[in-house]
Amino acid sequence: MTRFSWRRMLAVFVKEFQQMMRDRLTFAMAVGIPILQLVLFGYAINTDPKGLPTAVVSNDNSVMARSLVAALQNTGYFRIIHSGTREAEGEALLETGQAQFLLVIPPGFAQSLLRGERPAILLSVDATDPSASGNAIAALNVVATQALRHDLGGPLRTLQNAAPPFELRVHRRYNPEGLSRYNIVPGLIGTILTMTMVMLTGLGMTRERERGTLENLLATPVRPSEVMVGKILPYVVIGYVQLGVIMGVAFLLFEVPMVGSFALLMAMIGVFIVANLGVGFTFSTVARNQLQAVQMTFFFFLPSMLLSGFMFPFRAMPVWAQWIGEVLPLTHFLRIVRGILLKGNTAAQLLPELWPMLAFLFVAGVIALKRYRQTLD
Repeated sequence: MTRFSWRRMLAVFVKEFQQMMRDRLTFAMAVGIPILQLVLFGYAINTDPKGLPTAVVSNDNSVMARSLVAALQNTGYFRIIHSGTREAEGEALLETGQAQFLLVIPPGFAQSLLRGERPAILLSVDATDPSASGNAIAALNVVATQALRHDLGGPLRTLQNAAPPFELRVHRRYNPEGLSRYNIVPGLIGTILTMTMVMLTGLGMTRERERGTLENLLATPVRPSEVMVGKILPYVVIGYVQLGVIMGVAFLLFEVPMVGSFALLMAMIGVFIVANLGVGFTFSTVARNQLQAVQMTFFFFLPSMLLSGFMFPFRAMPVWAQWIGEVLPLTHFLRIVRGILLKGNTAAQLLPELWPMLAFLFVAGVIALKRYRQTLD
C-alpha cells in the first residue's frame, strides 16, 4: 500500500469528477464567471468616453459662434443635448449630472473676436469623475486653434496666428483640483456595502440550513415575511456600522467634502442597503451551501463593480452595457452619494436616481419572499 497506484488515483478522480458534475450551480459559476469577465472587459470597458452630453448657452448668434459649436460636435467627444440663452438651465443640467459639460459663449463674441480682443469662452466641467472628461478637454484645446480658420479668411487672415483668437477658460466644477480620491472614496461606500451586505445575508441563511437550525425556525409560527424582515434588520445595523467606519476614514484621511445633507445621505444609504440585502436573501434560498452563496455573490458583485461607473466612466460603455448598468442599484447609488457629497444635491434632484433603487428593492423583495415560501414547502 506504500506505492503510488494509478488505478486508485483514477478511481478517486472519477468519483470527484462525478460529484463536481452533480453540483451544477458551482460548475455553472466556474464557467460563467470567466465568460462574464471576458465579455465585460472585452466589450463593455472603455477608458475614452465619447458623445458626452453637453449643454451650450450661446449669447451670440453669429456665424463664428455656430462654427465653434459645430467643430465641438465634430470631435466626437461632445453631444449637444441642450442649447439656449439661459445659463441657469445649463447649470441645472450640470448639477443633476444630465450634462457633463456646459459651454457658455458670451454676448458680442464675434465682434470682440474681429477686434482682436480674444473674448473668453467658459467651459464648465462636471469633474466628479476626472477620468471621464480628460480626453474631451484635450480635444477642445485643439478645436480652439482650428475651429474658426475657415471663417477667418481674406482680410481676417491676420487673426490666424499661433495663439487661438479666443480664450478658453475651463472651470472644473465640484472637484477643481481633479483629485481622484473625491471620485473613488465615495464610490467605495457603495462597492463595499454591495459585497458585504449580499454576502453576509446569503451566508446567514445557508449557514442555518447547513447546521440544521432552519428546521427549528420553520417549526415556529413565524411567517415568511417576518423571518425575512427579522433576518435583514440586523444586517442593516451592520451596514450602518460599516458606513460609519468608511465615512470617518473618508473625512479624516482623504478629506472628502460633505457639501449636501448628511440626513439625506443616511436615508439614501438605507434604501441601498436594504436593496442589496434583498439580493442576498434571494441567493440564500437558491444556494445549497455557503460556498455557492459566496460564488453567487461574486457573480452579482462583478458586473455591479464594472458596469456602475465605479472603475470606468459610465458614459464610455456601449449602450447595451449602460442598459444593464441602469438596472443595478450601485449605479444609481454612486450618482446619489457623489451628488450629495460633492454637489450638494437635494432630494428633488436625486429623485430620478432614487426610484430605480426602490423598484429594484421591490422586485428583489418579491422574489426573495416567493423563493423563501418555496423553500418552506
